[in-house]
Amino acid sequence: MAKSIIDISMALDNSTPEWPGDTPFSYRLSVTKEESGSVNIGELKSSTHIGTHIDAPFHYDENGLKTDELPIDVYLTTAQVMDVAGQGQVRAEDLDGLADGVNAVLLKTAAWQDRSAFPEAWPVFDPAIAEWMKDKGVRLLGVDVPSVDPETSKELPMHHAMNCNGRFILEGIVLDEVAPGVYQLAALPLKIRGGEGSPVRAVLYKQ
Repeated sequence: MAKSIIDISMALDNSTPEWPGDTPFSYRLSVTKEESGSVNIGELKSSTHIGTHIDAPFHYDENGLKTDELPIDVYLTTAQVMDVAGQGQVRAEDLDGLADGVNAVLLKTAAWQDRSAFPEAWPVFDPAIAEWMKDKGVRLLGVDVPSVDPETSKELPMHHAMNCNGRFILEGIVLDEVAPGVYQLAALPLKIRGGEGSPVRAVLYKQ
């Protein structure tokens, strides 16, 4: 029986909102089939933190793991979608009911409704979540907003708490139509040597 696959990735096009001040996504045909006589060839330019993406620890830690050094199994695993919509702050105690065998938690805040515009604000994630994840054996945190820290934060407490506890970050997922529950997750980053992040095609499916 074929798997029912749920795409939880943002589409990338010239209207995808970038982090304020960052490099926007752009794509164009640099060579057309008419010009080449055989094929169309595209060219793209983008921040590595556009749309649905992972943060490698090197993004915020000079000594952190780079994109090509990340453990692949973190992004190909059993995940649980948890509904935390309507909360201004998400705390570890809000993440109850963790199922057995779950290695990734995906938080549905519903705070980013218009994906054509960068959101003005989103919930604050308590850094204690990182320690809770370590205690529970959860290695990956996914959020449906641009970052696990507020846009204006320079200290990045949640990023650093995740790194100190050996946990990993997935941002910008789309969970609007996804029911809470346990799924299989695939959200593999590109093997960018020396990189600090990567866009991903994130999908959920049932075994």
